[in-house]
Amino acid sequence: MFKRWYGDKDHHEQDSAEKQTKINELRAAIGPLSGHSLLFCSDACLRRYLEARNWNIQKSKKMLEETLKWRAAYKPEKIHWDEVAVEGETGKLYRANYLDRSGRTVLLMKPGNQNTTSQENQLRHLVYLLENAIMNLPPGQEQMVWLIDFNGWSLSNSVPIKTARETANILQNHYPERLAVAFLYNPPRIFETFWKIVKYFLDPKTSQKVKFVYPKSGESTSLLEEAFDMDTLQSSFGGKNNQQYDHAEFSKLMRQDDIKTAEYWAMGDEVTEMNGNSASNHDLEVDGNATTES
Repeated sequence: MFKRWYGDKDHHEQDSAEKQTKINELRAAIGPLSGHSLLFCSDACLRRYLEARNWNIQKSKKMLEETLKWRAAYKPEKIHWDEVAVEGETGKLYRANYLDRSGRTVLLMKPGNQNTTSQENQLRHLVYLLENAIMNLPPGQEQMVWLIDFNGWSLSNSVPIKTARETANILQNHYPERLAVAFLYNPPRIFETFWKIVKYFLDPKTSQKVKFVYPKSGESTSLLEEAFDMDTLQSSFGGKNNQQYDHAEFSKLMRQDDIKTAEYWAMGDEVTEMNGNSASNHDLEVDGNATTES
């Protein structure tokens, strides 16, 4: 038994060493970086891209380079709350003030509360909150959880397929391995048609993270009970928390986070590439509590 235990330990250490070698190889393949790109490409970041491409160096390199180009053009870290606040007035998407049982940031989505028509600004709002959720991940956590409440949703107020496709593209290609699980709560039967189309844009690894939960199904509701403290989970998801979204209070919180975000990324203007090694090899923290590389 002891031999087997030590053997497992040795295997784990060997596996970790091999993965670190792959991370180093990917860093070398990318070449010198500077500014925000350097700050972005921590070892944890490179590991996520490698995991997303089954540890294939060339495929991971291509994926990461495309993200760096996208970030340079889209500048997600430069989006401020007041630019997208109108999108959040109805609470259709916001960060919860609690974590799941694993200590992961939670994004709450209520697509039935759709209040705007600008697809571009809807995506900017989503990207802003993805960045914010990452900013607020506790130390040691790299993934977030999505809770999606379908109360009030219909095909008439659903996002266009084009937007759904772009959303899937951004999440999968520019935030790989950030989603731990997405709980779709009580979707109507007609959503099955919409889901079949959306699922086409998702890779199998991502679609497997999507869990359907129906309040009348004990088997599916147990998924939420396993993932959340029911005293903190919103009543709209079967929990005991009756707190409602307060746009004014959430806006105050987001403006405070905007300051932390700006302070973090300002470090990217100061760090430089040295001997081919990133100065941000390890996840940095803001105020000692948020993992901020994304």
